[in-house]
Amino acid sequence: MAAPARGEAAVAVRGLRKTYRARHGGTATTAVDGLDLEVGRGEIFAVLGPNGAGKTTTVEILEGFRDRDAGEVSVLGEDPARAGRAWRARIGVVQQDSRDLGELTVAEHVGATARYYPAPRDPAEVIDAVGLAEHARKRVRVLSGGQRRRLDVALGIIGQPELLFLDEPTTGFDPQARRSFWELVSGLRDGGTTILLTTHYLDEAAHLADRVAVINRGSVVALGAPEELGGTEARTPRVSWLHDGERRTLRTDQPTAAVTRLRDELDVQGGEIPGLTVTRPTLEDVYLDLIGNDTTSEDPR
Repeated sequence: MAAPARGEAAVAVRGLRKTYRARHGGTATTAVDGLDLEVGRGEIFAVLGPNGAGKTTTVEILEGFRDRDAGEVSVLGEDPARAGRAWRARIGVVQQDSRDLGELTVAEHVGATARYYPAPRDPAEVIDAVGLAEHARKRVRVLSGGQRRRLDVALGIIGQPELLFLDEPTTGFDPQARRSFWELVSGLRDGGTTILLTTHYLDEAAHLADRVAVINRGSVVALGAPEELGGTEARTPRVSWLHDGERRTLRTDQPTAAVTRLRDELDVQGGEIPGLTVTRPTLEDVYLDLIGNDTTSEDPR
């Protein structure tokens, strides 16, 4: 397992397992199968994987909202299954399906939430930090989707968490709102907050994350910095061309030399190689190679 990118571990998981028993005598489903994970303090750590890969179950166990069947879990030095209110005040949670009191104003909602924490940040400062200062007197129900998500983050950071969980934070955002939200998240990291992010957006992980874990069928199948994920071979450029009507592909770290060699070998007229393309694999290409055709969508999460 790769070491944490920054400082000591904020999250350490060893051999995590969780099985959901089937109803009416059906087959039990293993959602998390011996998962190992480590998140360094002060980093943004992204978790990727298809639906049903075990991401949500893993994060809910780390947040203390779901029991595990086996394994060792330490979050900010404590086991979430036994941690008390003092520990919970040290984490922030922004869930994908968060609910709010639509008739309250933004200021009222943030202020009311602040009272649950022993040492909250100043509500006005938090509202300003998430870009909602000019909307502070608006009722929550009239906010746009992006503004409501910013309110979710305000509620997640009002208690000055050391560790913030973000579950699919920009689902439904337009491109401009997503970019603004990314700036907000990066600013939180720069301020010392550790962030564990689950997302379906590969560009989001590439832009934000210091490290990425790809989870499939309940286990980590790849771990590393976005630009290093999958290893050297997976990142090697690909030269593709048509030969006798069939697509041929070559992986090489010297694509220019490979194209020159192909042109000579094929003896093509005018020097043009039919259907020639040269590409460098993106994070999405690497991700799809890692999970194959597996688009697991069974409910065990």
